Amino acid sequence: MRTKLFYLIFCLPCFVLFSKQVNAQTAGVGIFESQTDVGVVKHKGNAQYDPKLQQYHLEGSGNNIWANADAFHFVWKRMKGDFILRTNAAFIGKGVEAHRKVGLMIRTSLDSNSKHINAVVHGDGLTSLQYRKTVGGITEEKKSAVTGADVIQLERKGNTYTMSVARKGDMFTTEEVSDVDLGDDVYVGIFICSHNANVSEKATFSNTRIVVPAPATLVAYKQYLGSSIELLDMATQNSTVIYQSPKSLQAPNWMHDGSSLIYNSEGSLYKFNLKTGEPTVLNTGQAKNNNNDHVLSFDGKMLAISSGDGGPSIGYTVPVTGGDAKRISAVGVGASYMHGWSPDGKYIVFCGQRGKEFDVYRIPSGGGPEERLTNTPGLDDGPEYTPDGKYIYFNSVRSGLMQVWRMKADGSEQTQITNDDHNNWFPHVSPDGKWICYITFLKNEVEPGDHPFYKHVFIRVMPVGGGPSKVVAYLYGGQGTINTPSWSPDSKHIAFVSNSQLLFPVFPMSK
Repeated sequence: MRTKLFYLIFCLPCFVLFSKQVNAQTAGVGIFESQTDVGVVKHKGNAQYDPKLQQYHLEGSGNNIWANADAFHFVWKRMKGDFILRTNAAFIGKGVEAHRKVGLMIRTSLDSNSKHINAVVHGDGLTSLQYRKTVGGITEEKKSAVTGADVIQLERKGNTYTMSVARKGDMFTTEEVSDVDLGDDVYVGIFICSHNANVSEKATFSNTRIVVPAPATLVAYKQYLGSSIELLDMATQNSTVIYQSPKSLQAPNWMHDGSSLIYNSEGSLYKFNLKTGEPTVLNTGQAKNNNNDHVLSFDGKMLAISSGDGGPSIGYTVPVTGGDAKRISAVGVGASYMHGWSPDGKYIVFCGQRGKEFDVYRIPSGGGPEERLTNTPGLDDGPEYTPDGKYIYFNSVRSGLMQVWRMKADGSEQTQITNDDHNNWFPHVSPDGKWICYITFLKNEVEPGDHPFYKHVFIRVMPVGGGPSKVVAYLYGGQGTINTPSWSPDSKHIAFVSNSQLLFPVFPMSK
C-alpha cells in the first residue's frame, strides 16, 4: 500500500552542489553559514569540512560552557521555527580534561552569556541536556541515563526541546525541557570546548543534519517535503547525501551493475547515474502513474512496477532499459503492489488488497493465476525472496505491532523474526544473503498498520537467520525511505531517502 495519487507541485530546480574545504572564521563550512569562537579563548578554534565524506573536523579550546558565561568554538547557521539537529560526534585522541565537550548547540546570540540549550557529550562519557534560560543566568542540566553517546539529536518544537541520544546501534533515549524561550531567530550548530583554557581539543562530526520537519498543516499525499537520496556505508555507518530535490523522491533500487539507482517521483520512474549525478526519466509505456513499489529481477534485466492511473494499483513488468509495460496482475480483483522477484525469474510476490484484507500473493512473472500465500487477518506487506529462493520475508501486523516475518517460498512455516516494542517494515535481504535491513517506526508516532511520510525512523539490520538488531541510520523519513530493495550489489551500502523542507543551497556534495 503506497501513495496512490501523485500531485504536481511548483518547485525550484534541483542542484548537485560542490564545496572545497573551508578553514576560515567568516566563510561557510559545509551546511553551516560560519564559525566563531564564543567568549574569551586563548587558542583560536577552527573547523574544516570534508566534502567527500561530508564530515566536519573541529578544533577548539575554551574554559567551559557552564555557569553564567561560555567559551568554546561554534560552527553555526541562523534558523527560525522548528527543526531537528543530528550528528555523530567523536573526540580525537585521549584529551586532557574529563569534561571536555562536544555536541549540538542552539543559542539566542553569539555573546558568551547568551541564553542557550545544548545536547552535550563530555570526555568522560557524561551525556546531558544543558540550558541557560536567561541572559547571564546559571546553566541548568538534565543528565541522560546513556553515557558515552555516539549519536546526538536535539529537536525544537516551540519552546520545547528534546534531546535524543544513543550509543551507535541502539535506539534513542530522550530527555526534554518545555520552558526554554530562546526566541524564534537562533544560532544552531555543532561545537567543541576543551574545558581548559590552555589546551585545544579535536573532534569529528559525521552524519550531521539540519532537518526542517513537516508543519502540522501539511496535507498528506497532497503536499510534500524535499528529499535527499543518501548512501550509507555499512562498514563505517557514515552516510552521504548524493542528490537533493524539493520534490518527493522515493524508494531507490540499486541497479545490478552498481552504476545507477532507480527511484520514483510524481508518477514517473527515474534512473539516477551515480557517476554523473544526473537523473533521467525511464520509459514505462502505458504505466503512467507509478508508485514506490518497484523491484528489479535478480538478473537485473526486468522491473516489476506498480501503477494506478486514477484507480487501484496495477502490477506490470517492463525492461530495465525502459519500454512497453506488460500488465501481469488480474483485472478487477483489487490493488496490487509489486515487491519481489523469485531468483529464477518465474514469480513475482506482491501485496494484494482483496476485499478488505491485504495479503501476500505470488503470480507468474509472465502473467497468470495469482496464489495467496498469507491468510491471517490484518495487513501482510513487503514480501521479498531470499537470494537462494528458499524463503520469503515480509512484514505483518498479526501479532499486534508490525513485525518482520519469514515463510518458505510456498507460504508454509510462517515465523515471526522480530519481536520488539516498535513497528518494523519492509525487510530487504542483502545480496550476499547474510543480512536483513528494515525500517522502524515508533509506536507512539505511528499506528501498526501505517507507514506514513515524515516521521522519526530508523534503519536497522539483523542477521538473516534472526538475532539482535542494530540501528545503522537515524533519520527523518518514512514512506518511500526504503520501500524497495536498496542494498548495493556488493552488500556494502544501502541507498535510502530522508526528508526535510529544503532551503537551497542545502548540502555541499562532491562527485
